[in-house]
Amino acid sequence: MIECIVPEWPAPARVRAFVTTRGGGVSRPPWDSLNLGDHVGDDARDVAENHRRLRARLALPAEPVWLQQVHGCDVVNADEGAGGCTADAAVAVRPGSVCAVLTADCLPVLFCDCAATVVGIAHAGWRGLAAGVLERTIVRLARPPGELLAWLGPAIGPQAFEVGDDVRSAFVGQDDAAAACFRPSARRRWLADIYGLARLRLQRAGVQRVHGGGLCTFSDATRFYSYRRDGVTGRMASLLWLEPGPG
Repeated sequence: MIECIVPEWPAPARVRAFVTTRGGGVSRPPWDSLNLGDHVGDDARDVAENHRRLRARLALPAEPVWLQQVHGCDVVNADEGAGGCTADAAVAVRPGSVCAVLTADCLPVLFCDCAATVVGIAHAGWRGLAAGVLERTIVRLARPPGELLAWLGPAIGPQAFEVGDDVRSAFVGQDDAAAACFRPSARRRWLADIYGLARLRLQRAGVQRVHGGGLCTFSDATRFYSYRRDGVTGRMASLLWLEPGPG
């Protein structure tokens, strides 16, 4: 049985959101078992079966709009069926259009508005985060930021995300307050809080209702893939769409 996380956030009932874990698929080690990434060396037949199981388990209204993620900040319209496009975020207003991102340490950020008229999702690694992928997604949602909700999904936690001076400088150079999201590591580098960095940027953009955070992919090998921990590994999916009907 496929195991999924259902976000705990006060989204309207017609907003459907799920994050897969690594359980319930057919992929063999080191991709065991619900690997949904077709670019990580896994057997294509196993990946296809995992996708089939995902569609059946969640009764998806359509094939998810899978993106070619490049740690950038481009945003596509999932209503236009932009699957395969090079982008790291997607938005949709049409019921049944499934936005999706794949992660294995990077931060998935899910968005909706209070009236359930639009949804969006972003793949926020540190490069995309620093480049403005969240802010670009908020603009494409085309709703006042004060009417938006955001949920932060599983990502590498602040006890494990060790980075160099370049990463710290990329954020602190834009906002002095980002310094609070870095602390020295034992190896004279920095431990970065990607959740804190995302919250700061969301708040600066006017999104005050931010939920989630705290599920560490690196420290929970049973449930989550982690590129930093394992190197060769699978990918989890975060999926988001609108159901027909009132909010």
